[in-house]
Amino acid sequence: MIDQYKRSIDYMRISITDRCNLRCTYCMPEDVEKLEHDSILTYEEILRICRSASTLGIRKIKITGGEPLVRKDSVKLMADIKAIPGIEYVTLTTNGVLLEEHVEELARIPLDGVNVSLDTLNPDTFRNITRRDEFLKVWNGLQKIIKSGIPTKINCVPQKGVNEEELMDIAELAVKLPVDVRFIEMMPIGYGKEFEPIKGEDIKSRIKEKYPNIISQKMRRGFGPAEYIISDEWMGNIGFISAISHKFCSSCNRVRLTSKGFLKSCLCYGDGIDLMAAMRSGATDTELTSLLSKAIEKKPLEHNFERHNKDSNSQAQDFDNMEKSEMFKIGG
Repeated sequence: MIDQYKRSIDYMRISITDRCNLRCTYCMPEDVEKLEHDSILTYEEILRICRSASTLGIRKIKITGGEPLVRKDSVKLMADIKAIPGIEYVTLTTNGVLLEEHVEELARIPLDGVNVSLDTLNPDTFRNITRRDEFLKVWNGLQKIIKSGIPTKINCVPQKGVNEEELMDIAELAVKLPVDVRFIEMMPIGYGKEFEPIKGEDIKSRIKEKYPNIISQKMRRGFGPAEYIISDEWMGNIGFISAISHKFCSSCNRVRLTSKGFLKSCLCYGDGIDLMAAMRSGATDTELTSLLSKAIEKKPLEHNFERHNKDSNSQAQDFDNMEKSEMFKIGG
């Protein structure tokens, strides 16, 4: 579907739970109020939304959380979504803690890709960031998913004073393994506002000192906005997602569905459409599709995080007050 600014919107991120088995300091508090089961979308409701979305041209689905694998039968849901006519790609973003035990199931779907969140290779730093001692489980799951042949990406959020001195170790994974390593700029949302981000250009400069023959690649790999650097010396590739320092809103192709059924057309703003309320109030498939269409059509031109940081009266700040802006609640 084409939005009001002539962008083709073909990608939907779906948060299937706000629960997580880690407590990353920039994402989630140690003590968090858990949503009751009946306050989040059922799998049947998610599949209904996906079927409607597919009729509007949504072809790519990303399953997120919280941590999606903590929800029972989540792998079956991914298989069911993949079977919907018109849905061409289904991928998963996970923290990797439960990945090892699900690799065979994911390969049978077959899943089109897995993104593993990993900010450090140091078990002590991992414990400090996640407040959990689960590094070995994540590492084993990562190795197993790579061996399965499912395309694998590693997502790292650089944080000054936290993992700043370990970023080259993460980058080297793309040298030694057939994976895409992406450095994702810290978003000024919720707890992330407390951390000073590290720009992708700074990390790229460090990598270039060691690998001076790298080549920048503008071609999109997968569905996201990462800009990549490549080298004939590497088994994989390194990408940078810099939503703040290098806006990519003009080519944004996505909408987000929260676990509570709220469809957001932009991460920055609080407006959107409550699809769960509509469905539970008896909306027909035609009405549901119409709601999706309206939300996509009215997708904003660009995010406004710059104003978010400067103007307490901005829409972004209104959203922060309304939803508390924790990324785990909105499919981060």
